[in-house]
Order: sequence, then structure tokens, then C-alpha cells
Amino acid sequence: MIETLLENFSPENHLTLWLIAAFALAFLIAFQTFPTILYVAKKKHLMDEPDSRSLHSNKTPTLGGIGVYFSIIVVMTIVGAFLNTKVLLLVMGGLTILFFLGLKDDLTVLSARNKLGGQLLAALLLIVFTDTRIIGFSNILDIDTLPYWLSIGFTLFVYLLIINAYNLIDGVDGLAGTIAFSASAIFAYLFIKAHDISLATISIAICGALLAFLRFNFSNKRKIFMGDTGSMIVGFLLAFFTISFINMAQVDETSNYYKASPALAFALLFYPLIDTLRIFFIRIVIHRRSPFKADKNHIHHRFISSGYSHLMTTVLISSINVIIVVIAFSLLHLELNTQIICLLVYGSLLYLIPFLIKRLFYS
Repeated sequence: MIETLLENFSPENHLTLWLIAAFALAFLIAFQTFPTILYVAKKKHLMDEPDSRSLHSNKTPTLGGIGVYFSIIVVMTIVGAFLNTKVLLLVMGGLTILFFLGLKDDLTVLSARNKLGGQLLAALLLIVFTDTRIIGFSNILDIDTLPYWLSIGFTLFVYLLIINAYNLIDGVDGLAGTIAFSASAIFAYLFIKAHDISLATISIAICGALLAFLRFNFSNKRKIFMGDTGSMIVGFLLAFFTISFINMAQVDETSNYYKASPALAFALLFYPLIDTLRIFFIRIVIHRRSPFKADKNHIHHRFISSGYSHLMTTVLISSINVIIVVIAFSLLHLELNTQIICLLVYGSLLYLIPFLIKRLFYS
């Protein structure tokens, strides 16, 4: 009976139930895993020591990425028999590479060269073996289709940009997790509309894992940080979702996002990308030093120094990013270059509003 049920079961015919099950399973696995991670981290003294750049004052475990990784891998393994096995296996391979690199970085120290090499290898696995890449600029600056090798090179650059931009915003309680949760939820919607159940399932599973993580990340007594392990694997998945979405739209002329996917993808990850652009400008042009030398000039640092709490900083930044995405959806009818220019203008202005409010009413 069970064998017959499995042979005849199709996720497409029970999509809502399927996605709820994937979300719930990822949440439950992660939620049950984090207490064990906290226990081991405290027993073995695997804690983050606050330094001059830290916005926290207590020793805190930084191994939250283990729970996120474990829950996603288990869900993908269980549902793999019903989905695109090739894609799932390659995603799992890429995640595993970055998991061990991130774990080493959290526990000891990992050189920037080795970290970059691992990110390149994980990205290449998916680009080459699934041919999921950005095939052109959709006429941005009048550039449409890219040569094959240039397409691969640019797609690799996008992977590295998103992974490391996401890592840079992991500095305030709940911020990285909330940004990734909202982006993954919207990607799940886009993949459902595109009838790609495999990617929709992965997207909704990461939402479940992140919701469990946020429960502990916001906790006062059982707090845990995502760490490099978590930021690399979540950033990798966000990059994979971004490139998959753009690729789907670019190869389907009937898609509603055929000429708009780059702008919409940019809007979904506007905060980490604009914050990285801003921080690199400050470090290189203003301070004239290495762009990779850490400081406290991120937008979330500015929110904190302006008097906003960790929670309010996360709520404001995440809410603004959602508003940016909503506006981006409403501008899909415009020409792509116009969409991107508008996005840069209204996105930047929206992030100035909290500072103006502070100055006008609390100065």
C-alpha cells in the first residue's frame, strides 16, 4: 500500500500540503537541534568573545549555522525522491562544502583565500552541471546576451557578491535571518508561479529553518548566532535562488519577468547589496584603506549609534526592504534601466527616513 502511494504521489497535485510539510519539518528539526548545539557549545567553551566591533557584551555561541544546515539537508534528503534529484544533490554538495569551511572559520580561523576557493567551487558545481547561469544583462546598458564563458564568469561574480554581502549584514540580532526569511518566502512564491516545485520546496524549507533560528537569535537566555557557517550556506542559497530566478525569466519570453528579473532580484536583496556598495565606497574612497578591513560603518551600525535598539533596527531595515520589493513589483511595466535607477533612488531614500525621524523628533 505504501509503495503504491509513493509511486502515485505527485507534489504538484498537493502543493499546499507539500510546502506546509516541508516548512514544518525544517522548523521542527532546526528547533530541536539548536538546544543541543547550545549545550555542546557552552560545555566545550565554543563561544564568541565580544571585541571592539561587537554589538553584544556576553559570550555567545556562533554555531547556529549547524542547525540550519542539518534541517535543510534532512528535508532535501526526505523529499528528494519526489523532486529534481540532480539539482538537489548538487545544492547539497555545495552546501556541504561551505558548511565545513564555515565551521572551521567559526571554530578556528580560515584564510580568505580558502574561503573564496570554497565559494567558487560550490558555485561552479551548480553553474556547470545544471547550466543555471545569468545568460545576459537583459539589455541593461544595451547589453543582452553574454558569451558562454563570460556568462559563467559573471554568474560566479554574482555568487561571490551575494554570499559575502549577506555575511556582512550579520551584525545585529535577527537582521540576517529576517532578511533571508523574507527574501526566501518571496522566492518561493516566484518559483511556485514558475512551476518549479524543487526550488519552491528548498525556499520554503529555509524559511522554516530560519524561523526556528530567529526564535533563539532573539532570545536573551538561549541566544545563538548564525556564524560564518550559517551566513555562508544561507548566502549561497540566496545567490542560487537569485540566479535561478533570473535564468528562468531570461529563457522564457512569456514570463512576466522576462525583461525585469534583474531589477526584481536586486530589490529582494537590496539591503545587503547596497550596504556592501556603501561600505566599500567608504573604506576605499573616504578612508583610503582595504575594503576588507572590518569597521562599524554598516547601515545597521548607524541605526544602533542613532539610538535604535537591536530589535527596532531589525524591524525597520527588514520592513523597508519589504516595501522596496512591493514597489519593485509595481514598476515591472517600466523599461529595465528605468526600474534600476528608480530602485536606487527610492531604496536609498527609504533608508534615510529613520535617521530623519530621529533628527526631527528626538534631537
